[in-house]
Parts: sequence; C-alpha cells; structure tokens
Amino acid sequence: MSTYRIALMPGDGIGPEVIREAVKIGTTILETLSVSVFFEEFPNGAEHYIKTGETLSDETIEKLRGFDAIFFGAVGDPRIKPGVLEKGILLKLRSSLDLYVNLRPVKLLRGVETPLKGFGPGDIDFVVIRENTEDFYVDMGGRVDAFYPKVFEFTVKTGGAKGSKYRVEVESKDSEAFQIGIISRKGAERIIRFSFEYAFKRGMRKITFVDKANVLTDTYGLWREIVDKVKDEYKDRVESEFMYVDAAALHMVLNPKRFQVIVAPNMFGDILTDLGAAIQGGLGFAPSGNINPEGTSMFEPVHGSAPDKAGRNIANPIASILTFSLMLEHLWSRYGDKRLLEASKIIEKAVENVLADGRFKTIDMGGNTKTNEMGDAILSEAKRLVYSGK
Repeated sequence: MSTYRIALMPGDGIGPEVIREAVKIGTTILETLSVSVFFEEFPNGAEHYIKTGETLSDETIEKLRGFDAIFFGAVGDPRIKPGVLEKGILLKLRSSLDLYVNLRPVKLLRGVETPLKGFGPGDIDFVVIRENTEDFYVDMGGRVDAFYPKVFEFTVKTGGAKGSKYRVEVESKDSEAFQIGIISRKGAERIIRFSFEYAFKRGMRKITFVDKANVLTDTYGLWREIVDKVKDEYKDRVESEFMYVDAAALHMVLNPKRFQVIVAPNMFGDILTDLGAAIQGGLGFAPSGNINPEGTSMFEPVHGSAPDKAGRNIANPIASILTFSLMLEHLWSRYGDKRLLEASKIIEKAVENVLADGRFKTIDMGGNTKTNEMGDAILSEAKRLVYSGK
C-alpha cells in the first residue's frame, strides 16, 4: 500500500489553528479508510523569516517537489513589510512549482446565508478555474518620470517555458506608470484544456470562458482563438460559451444558477473568485487549490492570516477543512485511488450537515463556537457518516 506524502505549511496568524483542525479530521477519516498518509511540517512564515531572514529557499522548494501535495495555512504578519512574505513564499511557490491552475469551488452550503436575495443552497454551485501564472501578474511594469527616457528589460516565464525577453523604451513628457499583461499560446491552451478535462470528468456540461476581448483585443483575442481551437475536441461532451467579465460579474449576482464552470485569465479570475466567496457566505467558507496536474500542487484557504484573530481560537476552520477535502479530490484525480474521493466526499458532507444543524456557528457566522469546537463537531459527524455508511 502506497503512502501519500503531504507537506504542511501552517504559516502565520490563524493558519496553524485552522490547519490543525483540518488535519485532525482528514487524518482520522483517512485512517478509517485504510489510507496511509505521511505529514511533514515546514516552518516557513513570519517567525522563521524574523529569526533567519529566509522566506523560502531553493533547497526547500526542491524538497517540496518530493511531496504529493502541500497543505498551506496563511501568510502575512504586521511585523513584516507587506509583500515580503507573500512574494517570497506564496508567489514563489506558485512560480517555482508552475502551479498554473487556480481552482476555486463556489458552493453555498446548507446553514450558510448568502447576501443574494432569493437564492439558497443548490442555486450557487459552480467552479471558477483561474489561470494562475500569466496575464497582468507577470510582474512586468514600471514608472517613468517626465522628460527622462528610460529603458526596461524583462525576462518573463510564460506557459512554463524558460522565459521570453521584453524590452520597453519609454520617452514621456509626463510622469507615467505602465503594466504589461501577457497571454501565451502555451499558457492559455493548457488551462483551457485542463478546464475541459475537469468538466468532462465530473459530468459538468457547460463552461463559460471569460475575457474582455472587445477592448483588450490582442491578449484576449488570442485567448478566444485558442478556446475555439480546443473546444472542437470536446464539442460532443462539453458545451462552451464566451462572456465578457463585466457580464459574468453581473450574472454571478443576478443568476448564479446559470454557471457550472467559469474559466478566466489571471486578473479577471482573481476578481471573480472573491465575488464568488462573497456569494457563498464569505471567505471563511472558500477553499482553493493551486495545481500543477503533473507535479506537486498546493492547497490553501483563501481567507489570509487574519492576525487580529490569531491565538484566540475564534477563526472559522471551514475553509481549511474544505480545502483538505479539495486536496483529496485532486489526489484521487491524479492517482485514481477511490478511497481518497470517498474521504473527500465524507468530509464535505460532514461540514454541510454540521452547518445545516445550526448549533455550531463561529463568530463570523454570528455565533460563539470556538475553532476547535467546530472541528470537533465536524469530526464527530464525519465519523458517524463513515460508520453508518451514509
């Protein structure tokens, strides 16, 4: 029997607290299904940086490549300048491991309120797949002072390639700033193809591809061109449509039931996924995966480190617990071990049953349930589901 290797990176703030609850539940359910898992914890985060000056070494990244997945808590600390930990750990992981898929399920669970009037569980249940490495997030930009010409040179990785070189020469009569977004043929095709495969494997029949091709015609024109190329391979299995990002945001609020899978370039995906978190009840319920289908992937709740709540045992662990479930689903998809999918479904069902019961509500839900109490309640329900066979 093979053993699945999971790297734990609890990180900062509430990260260690919510990770602990997710691992407690996940480990117990996996053991009951005779799944062997090895966990190793990595200290990278604010305390490690303050003590050593190191964010994430190349040696650590190489070691992480030997794991089946990384389970990540949160990053960010008020004692450290914003961006140091985020870029030095989180973004470095995404870049170094080529985590080009950002997977964000948007599902309103029973017992959770949505700010959308007239909608309930079953009405909001779709997935946003965001390209995670290109677009305007390639860190290619600069500022120019008036009357001082300036030359910028960039080497940018696109689509997992070694890198493309760009040279920008600016001569301006005014102070200006610029940012350049890139869509590569390889980068777009791999996320588009992943999306079709993801939808087909899970019985989803429709994908909505989001862009702004009516204004940003070059980058998103290429995006549409590649969608048109790939969709023909799936035309008898999965339908597809194009939608401008402003229209997509509108329909997510007015008629979220119309969506099954939304696929978006990096920047638009970033914005739409936070809107998705809002309509599913808040960041405390939003899991995510940063995926390389052929390599080590990383899974993290998206709520951040919330330093004001750290150490008080009041953080909502649901997003972390659902992220653990999402990680198991991904490992099933990669390795084909049906026990992993069974464990994933048990955890998700246990979360929903506890929330639907209504007795346990963390502070963000208007209650006073502690972090560990919510974890214990979900663990108890998950055990009941396992032993009852329901």
